[in-house]
Amino acid sequence: MMETDIIEIKYALDTFYFLVCGALVMWMAAGFTMLEAGLVRAKNTTEILTKNVALYAVSCVMYLLMGYTIMYGGSADGYLPDGWFGNSISNASAEDVLAGAAADASDYTYYSGASDFFFQVVFVATAMSIVSGAVAERMKLWAFLAFAVVMTGVIYPLQGMWKWGGGFLDAAGFLDFAGSGVVHMTGAAGALAGVILLGARKGKYGADGSIKAIPGANMPLAALGMFVLWVGWFGFNGGSELKVSDIGEANAVADIFVNTNAAAAAGLIAALVMARIMFGKADLTMAINGALAGLVAITAEPLTPGPILSTLIGAIGGVLVVFSVVTMDKIRIDDPVGAISVHGVVGIWGLLAVCLSNPDATLPAQLLGIGVIFAWVFGASLLVWFILKITIGIRVSEEEEYEGVDMSECGMEAYPEFSTIN
Repeated sequence: MMETDIIEIKYALDTFYFLVCGALVMWMAAGFTMLEAGLVRAKNTTEILTKNVALYAVSCVMYLLMGYTIMYGGSADGYLPDGWFGNSISNASAEDVLAGAAADASDYTYYSGASDFFFQVVFVATAMSIVSGAVAERMKLWAFLAFAVVMTGVIYPLQGMWKWGGGFLDAAGFLDFAGSGVVHMTGAAGALAGVILLGARKGKYGADGSIKAIPGANMPLAALGMFVLWVGWFGFNGGSELKVSDIGEANAVADIFVNTNAAAAAGLIAALVMARIMFGKADLTMAINGALAGLVAITAEPLTPGPILSTLIGAIGGVLVVFSVVTMDKIRIDDPVGAISVHGVVGIWGLLAVCLSNPDATLPAQLLGIGVIFAWVFGASLLVWFILKITIGIRVSEEEEYEGVDMSECGMEAYPEFSTIN
């Protein structure tokens, strides 16, 4: 077989691998949708489903129109992109690929530019999905979608450029392999800003300081959502290796899959045990969030730790999420699905845990990345949420909240008990 044939096969294989991993990450949109639909009350199910299907579409359009250009159109070590609008998607020609491979086999375009865009666009949708669960059951649908336009078009891409687009955080040595900070903490920071301005659900906190549990309507759906997310995460972390067409990269992808799975399993077990110790019961919602916490924790560096260290990183994430969910309630941050704890608190842990296994990681650089990303996303999101609050409003009326936002926002119920046919 000629050398050019081998290069073309590798290009095709890596492009196909990238696209399949992107499809797996898109499948996470279904996971978030089912998870959140299971953890809200029946009267709010249609609205949370509508949010999730709509935010995915908004994310795709905004990232195509400007987000991708912002994120990958900046100068090296920079703070701002060279352009804000336009479509920067481009595929390398066969001639360019072969010429690049001949010049330096270790540094050439080895997958389609369009496959890179597809992989990146499903990441931004993941970040936005994190917000929807935290503000569930009392936010106006159209205010949420208006925020999604800004979040996916500007806020997320700009901080993504600082790291993955070769900006100043990348130059400073900040490491985030698949997005514990760039994706997960970003979503949590945007959610936190919204929850602070939105306020808690009616009846969640008593005047005497009591905390009242508001159970979700469908635990089977929540458990299914968790497993869908778990499967999708193999594409999330595995795809971030970017290629699979040689022995070293294939081994790396296999290691990432093993480490990702180990962290998730350990996070679930640790959260389940901690819930049993603290509450005296095996809390399914804590077990679900424990698995997701383990996945978030390992996302910043799923390659360099071995399976045992990955298990430990995931287990610590599972313990942290239980304490964080309890603490959020104590300080009256009402997050119906625990998204801020899972993706924010544990996202920070994941970024710090990089220092345990990656010799290139430094604590100052990781702290810089955490501080910059959180400050930008939280501050920008707070401003956008505030503008929406004083213009169109972000919270439904007390009566609409009591009746459920399904009818007021969507005009239909998810679980109609009776149907009259004339």
